[in-house]
This record gives sequence, C-alpha cells and structure tokens, in this order.
Amino acid sequence: MSKRRGGFPGGGGAPGGQMGMMRQLQKMQEDMAAAQKALETETVEVSVGGGAVTIVVTGHQRVQSITLKPDVLDTSDPEWTTDLQDMLVLAVNQAIEQSQTLAARRMEDITGGLGDIPGLGGLLGG
Repeated sequence: MSKRRGGFPGGGGAPGGQMGMMRQLQKMQEDMAAAQKALETETVEVSVGGGAVTIVVTGHQRVQSITLKPDVLDTSDPEWTTDLQDMLVLAVNQAIEQSQTLAARRMEDITGGLGDIPGLGGLLGG
C-alpha cells in the first residue's frame, strides 16, 4: 500500500495536476503579456514645486510629457535655473519610482506572490 500523497506537480497527486499547472502558467504568461501591453499607455503624474514642474511617465518608465508653469517659477531669483533643474530631477525620479511601483503592482496582481516561492522567483522575473 502506497503512503505517497499528492498535491505537487508530477507527484502523482490529483489527476491532471501537471496539465492544470501548465494551463495556469500559460494563462499567467498571457495575463502578464496583456499587463505589459497595458503599461505602455498607463501613466503616473508627479508635480513638484507647487505645480511648477509636472511630469507624466508611462508604466514602461517613458517620459510622456514635462509641463512647466512659468508663473510659479521665481525667475527674479538668480538661482532660478538651478532650482528648476533640481525640480526637474526630483520630478523625473519620483515619476519613475511611481511608474516602477505601478508596474510591480500589476505583475504582483497576476503572479499572486509566486516570486516568493523558492525556485520560481527567477522564472517570473521576481
């Protein structure tokens, strides 16, 4: 009498275990491709300096637009160009970070934390 218990792919467990897992992995792969496609058009927007600089970045970390509000900038200050450069750097970095967080959330919604399973993290990009 066998004491072997199922539940693991290829472990002789539930009928169709490997096929079921393969279907799940294929669906996950399709969902991930769809999410990647959607991230091309999803955007995040960041404003700094009281709205002086606004950056819009896609879910693929591509800058879509940079908007400057000259009336918010104090061009009478001799350091205004330095201030503007600092705001641009800050806004771009914040927008990229938010875009990366958005992309990570989209992928985590699909993988459901599978990247935390030893041996699967590298396969799922986690």
